[in-house]
Amino acid sequence: MADAALERWVEAAPVFAALGDETRLRLFGRLVKDGPLSIAALAAEADVSRQAVTKHLEVLSNAGLVSGSRVGRETSWTVEA
Repeated sequence: MADAALERWVEAAPVFAALGDETRLRLFGRLVKDGPLSIAALAAEADVSRQAVTKHLEVLSNAGLVSGSRVGRETSWTVEA
């Protein structure tokens, strides 16, 4: 039983790590509230560069919290259920 509980915590660790950063938490909150948004739209409201927003979104994506899809030259990011 303890091994199963530990395994669940280990699986959840990337989510906690991703949301533990204030900037990523704010970006995730914007996506939850406002729906799919481009990096440009997210960067306009953030106090970091577009490149930094991209890196933060990659961390959130690696944790399984968001996903991006290309639409022309832009990538639209959305929350994964």
